Amino acid sequence: MAEERSSVRQTRSQQKYFAMDVDEEENMSSCSTDVKENRNLDNVSSKEALGEGVQLPNGGSGSRKRPLEEGNNGHSHSKFRAKKRKKTPGPVLPKNALMQLNEIKPGLQYKLLSQTGPVHAPVFVMTVEVNGQLFEGSGPTKKKAKLNAAEKALRSFVQFPNASEAHMAMGRTLTVNTDFTSDQADFPDTLFNGFETPAQADVAYYLGSNGNGSFNSIGDYPLPSSGGPDNLSQSPLPVPSAFAPSSGKNSVMILNELRPGLKYDFVSESGESHAKNFVMSVTVDGQTFEGSGRNKKLAKARAAQAALSSLFNMQLDQTPSRQPIPREGLQLHLPQVLADSVSRLVVDKFSELTDNFTSPHARRKVLAGVVMTTGTDVKDAEVICVSTGTKCINGEYMSDRGLALNDCHAEIIARRSLIRYLYTQLEYFLSSNKEDQQKSIFIRCERGGYKLKDNVQFHLYISTSPCGDARIFSPHEAGMEDQGDRHPNRKARGQLRTKIESGEGTIPVRSSNTIQTWDGVLQGERLLTMSCSDKIARWNVVGIQGSLMNYFTEPIYFSSIILGSLYHADHLSRAMYQRIADIEDLPQSFTLNKPLLSGISNAEARQPGKAPNFSVNWTVGDQALEVINATTGKDDMGRASRLCKHVLYSRWIRLQSKLLSSLRIKLSKPSSYYEVKQAATEYHSAKQALIKAFHKAGLGAWVKKPIEQDQFSQSP
Repeated sequence: MAEERSSVRQTRSQQKYFAMDVDEEENMSSCSTDVKENRNLDNVSSKEALGEGVQLPNGGSGSRKRPLEEGNNGHSHSKFRAKKRKKTPGPVLPKNALMQLNEIKPGLQYKLLSQTGPVHAPVFVMTVEVNGQLFEGSGPTKKKAKLNAAEKALRSFVQFPNASEAHMAMGRTLTVNTDFTSDQADFPDTLFNGFETPAQADVAYYLGSNGNGSFNSIGDYPLPSSGGPDNLSQSPLPVPSAFAPSSGKNSVMILNELRPGLKYDFVSESGESHAKNFVMSVTVDGQTFEGSGRNKKLAKARAAQAALSSLFNMQLDQTPSRQPIPREGLQLHLPQVLADSVSRLVVDKFSELTDNFTSPHARRKVLAGVVMTTGTDVKDAEVICVSTGTKCINGEYMSDRGLALNDCHAEIIARRSLIRYLYTQLEYFLSSNKEDQQKSIFIRCERGGYKLKDNVQFHLYISTSPCGDARIFSPHEAGMEDQGDRHPNRKARGQLRTKIESGEGTIPVRSSNTIQTWDGVLQGERLLTMSCSDKIARWNVVGIQGSLMNYFTEPIYFSSIILGSLYHADHLSRAMYQRIADIEDLPQSFTLNKPLLSGISNAEARQPGKAPNFSVNWTVGDQALEVINATTGKDDMGRASRLCKHVLYSRWIRLQSKLLSSLRIKLSKPSSYYEVKQAATEYHSAKQALIKAFHKAGLGAWVKKPIEQDQFSQSP
């Protein structure tokens, strides 16, 4: 009886040990690319790959990695039983194209087609036949040639009408509607089940570019299911989505699984002792990504997230309030990649202009800038202007000759700088120098006047949400629990607001009195200026070019508005265009522009301290920053800014005299700045439609500045 119990115990022990080793072997087979690849290539049986039925020399059974403890005669007695090790869930490494193809089409045969080149640098060409089609791959080794052939075979499974869709489907966009133009009958069912295998039905794979042309799959990342063959035309290509928070993996861990052995480098440290900012970088697939934060750990995580976003289109943060809102119409760039690039370009340019932020004029609360792109590659983007500022002019310093800047908020100054750049570009087009003509961003328009060249886009960057409706309900960064605006129908939402003289912040407009008088302001009545949120909403209707520039060009709109911090999708979209979605009776050339709205991966830290009383501006071509006293609207020497109405009007008069025959708006003889503005009838019709839309929605009335400030004239 005792012998039988001992025998049963021994049998159970062996089964338990055997089961443990099978688990370890399966884990090992999923982690080791080379082991699994070699098994597939050498046609090892599935039993052998799972570690079944292999007899060991000491009589042990199964796929043990080592014999039982010595001195036990090969028997598993409880006294000497090996201690069972705890299995730690190791990272699931990406599967290469060879492995993925083998799961979709098991048993494929790779053949050596040719070998060329010298002995020390051979070139092998391998072929594989899939669905009756031969695919060739070359490489310095047979293994790499097979891998190349497998990649080409995988690419053939999904076809697209054009190159741009194929590019996006390789894992570089959020969702893509796949167009399977090949005959469905040729494809195995497993292809349409997210590249699943019967043995691992809970694991999904995606085809994604990793920067060097190879493919990836991520076994434990939750991906959208692709559905069955019946609904192929509607089902998006599986792409990486957010990691579940319960997975406990941060961006550094995930990036290390995809690209093991990465090294993070310390780039810089800046800021005062109470507001340090560290920058770390990591190089992945030949591209360098930077991240910044209040400590090195956070900076490292943000650098990893930047790499995941750009190379793998992976967003760990899926909080609704933080998601970009794509623009309507032609989209030349991926939202997050564009947003991060624009932000970095503007900050770098400001750093360059302020001697790495050491200049006394680097002090600021808000930084803004405009970046221009001329194609699909953000590497070709150019910073057009940068500016800072958070204050408005004191009423007593208003100028009736157009010599003072009324509003020195950063985004308003950036737009004035952009108008100055547009004047320069028109002057280039009219130049007798052919080189200047060619570098102009304008071309002639068939309907008269000028328009931007194809694919020229302007992107506005603001380091924080614009004052007014976009910011008033989102004073803090969106948290993980933030599911959007919980009270979208409250009366205060969308209200027009004004900045107040000699102070920060905004107040709702008073519908009773929206007209300000010159003498009233001079006698001490507080000067009111519309909030930045309201002004940008106006630009999304009438354009950023202004009424004077409208004589020469069609309306020009921002393609994207990017915030460095306090980005809340619901609040920003409402402030920018949703609250006036019912606008009516716009002139033919005007529209309600809906630009891309996005935050950045590395949200800017809050700028502590009191806001400086100055504003700086720079436009491409300038030698240095111009510093303006926000209280007076002029520089500290009392000189007018290069952005003031008087200077821009002078440039308009010079251009108007040269372009009399091709003006979009005919004007006999300019008398005053005010009359020239009023003569742009289409522009003012669009502006009136905007004001009417605000009023109809019950959001208040637009507050106008005293008319006297525009009634100045100037001779050519």
